[in-house]
Amino acid sequence: MKHCAGQIKYLVAIKELSELDDYVKCVGIARHLGVSRASVSKMLRCLANSGLVYEDFCNSVVLTPEGEATVSAIFASFDEVYTFFHKFLKLPHEQAHDQALLFITDFPQDTCQRLKHIVKRTIKKKAE
Repeated sequence: MKHCAGQIKYLVAIKELSELDDYVKCVGIARHLGVSRASVSKMLRCLANSGLVYEDFCNSVVLTPEGEATVSAIFASFDEVYTFFHKFLKLPHEQAHDQALLFITDFPQDTCQRLKHIVKRTIKKKAE
């Protein structure tokens, strides 16, 4: 299933915040993304309707198994794209993170896959 750029950004934010704290709150997502709490509520409703987060997200936002699988698929491309921006282009962590997120949400999936393979191949060659 194809997800829009906004959904991907929110899913990535939820995953990153859940690694820092067991309880991901709407206000935390809003701060992390620099958006209003109303925007977060609206997107969480959309993600819940898509089966990616549990319906009861008022206290804590939790990914469903389908949401976890979607985030894993997103991060499969994200990690290599981040590596490209951070290690190859020498961008600072935060800038590389933002650029990688922008890349995986705005570029076609096949372009992300091609970059991913180039990065993996280059890293493998450097290791030899």
